[in-house]
Amino acid sequence: QVHLVESGGGLVQAGGSLRLSCAASGHTFSSYPMGWFRQAPGKEREFVAAIDVSGVSTYYTDSVQGRFTISKDYAKRAASLQMNSLKPEDTAVYYCAADPDGDYRTTNAWAFWGQGTQVTVSS
Repeated sequence: QVHLVESGGGLVQAGGSLRLSCAASGHTFSSYPMGWFRQAPGKEREFVAAIDVSGVSTYYTDSVQGRFTISKDYAKRAASLQMNSLKPEDTAVYYCAADPDGDYRTTNAWAFWGQGTQVTVSS
């Protein structure tokens, strides 16, 4: 069991950057892969990025490849998503997730979720 809390969302102009953080409670943070999803109004929740238990291997959806970076900070018990070169189509609520079982690209594979943080990119 883990409790996840996202932070760092906000309003930014196109081309700008934001860094999201996912803080994990308890003592199991290092035992889980972590992921980020996003959901725009009227759309299904979409896979964004994932990172393995060790924090070495990362995975991204094509639309954010080269712009977003997922990482783990074990000392701070947090997972981060650095978002650069933001586009208006990146506007969504971003959710942190932990402990996948099966295909990590699907929402129902993940056991734990944060409450979400809003990211809005203006043109």
